[in-house]
Order: sequence, then C-alpha cells, then structure tokens
Amino acid sequence: MNHLIELAAEQKSQEVTDWAERIGWTVGLLLFVVLMYWLMRQGWKWRGTLQSDLPELPAAPAAPADSESVRLRMSGRYHGSTTAGQWLDRVVARGLGTRSRVELTLTDAGLDVVRPGAQDFFVPARQLRGARLDKGIAGKVLTEGGLLVVTWEHGGRELDSGFRSDHAAAHPEWAEAVRALAGESGPAGDGPAEDAGAPELHDQAAGRQPARRTQGDAP
Repeated sequence: MNHLIELAAEQKSQEVTDWAERIGWTVGLLLFVVLMYWLMRQGWKWRGTLQSDLPELPAAPAAPADSESVRLRMSGRYHGSTTAGQWLDRVVARGLGTRSRVELTLTDAGLDVVRPGAQDFFVPARQLRGARLDKGIAGKVLTEGGLLVVTWEHGGRELDSGFRSDHAAAHPEWAEAVRALAGESGPAGDGPAEDAGAPELHDQAAGRQPARRTQGDAP
C-alpha cells in the first residue's frame, strides 16, 4: 500500500508542461523566419536597383522564323543569369532573376527565349558570345555538365544565362551550335581584318620611309 501511495505522489510531482514558454519559442522562431525572408526580399530589391541601368530586353522579331532558319529547339528550365564569369553575381533586373520553364529556339537570327509566366527575351545573333557546359549558376548547383550556359552581350555588359534541357544529352549539341552562330555573327566578323602591314603603309602615306636595316645592324 505504501508503495502505491509513493508511486501516486511521484506522478503528481511530475513537472507540468510550460505552455507559455513553448509558445514564446514558437513565436520567436516564426518572427526569425519572417525577418530572414524580409531581408532576402530587401536584398533582391537593392540588387535590382543597382542593375536598373540594364536596358529593356530585346523582343523576338515580329515575323516568325521559317523552318529553314531554325537550327535547334529545346524545352527545359531557365535557372537565372549572372555577370559573365561570375556564377554568384546574380542579375535580377528586367526579370532575369526569375527561374521558370523555358522554350528555346536557335535560329539564324539569334536565340529566342520563351518563358511561361515570366518575361520572354531574344538574343540577336550578333550579341551572342559563346556557350559552355557547366554545373552551377546564380546559386543553383547541378551535376557536372548539367547546365547549358550561354554568354551574351546586352547594354554593354556580358551576361551568362543558364538553361537545363529536359534531355541533358542535348547540351553538347546546343553549346556547339551557339558557338558556331556566335562565330558567324560576333564582333570579330563585323569589320575588315586588320592588315599586318598597316603601320608600314601609314608611314609611307605620311612621306616617311620605313627604316632599312644595314648589314651591320643587330638582328
């Protein structure tokens, strides 16, 4: 009997749950999460303000591309854009920071980027700078070669934009095709090649003869 009485006394003496303390911790945790989210949003807006000088994104040509000019098509995801060569320097201006589904079409005119639920844009062929396979962009990390990164110029800046095809095996073909189009239309092909003999011709035009080497001159 005494044992039962002692057992009952121990059960009564068990510590009662402090609900006020639990609620306080829960509310504090929720406030911390809200604060972190608010700080992230403010950082996003601040970055967008710094990048506000980025011009409006080019729109696709009004006339649809004919089948002969289409080089490749791809469905997949757009994972963001950064300053070229800096995979963490995210660009958020003009909607480039919004991840989305994407439909890519590479034509003789350039790269058409259609993003359901986000802003579409078009990269003219003359503004393409190259493409490569990579594993990360804008804080998103995938497997090696899991991203197709296209480098292009806009508003005097070079940007990297990351795409992942629904069929990753298509990435190498895309990288090669974008590089080929960039090589055909890039700045290197815009003007005449510089003549290696130009300095000598300029000297002659100005009435100055290039110095002639005598037999005793050092080589």
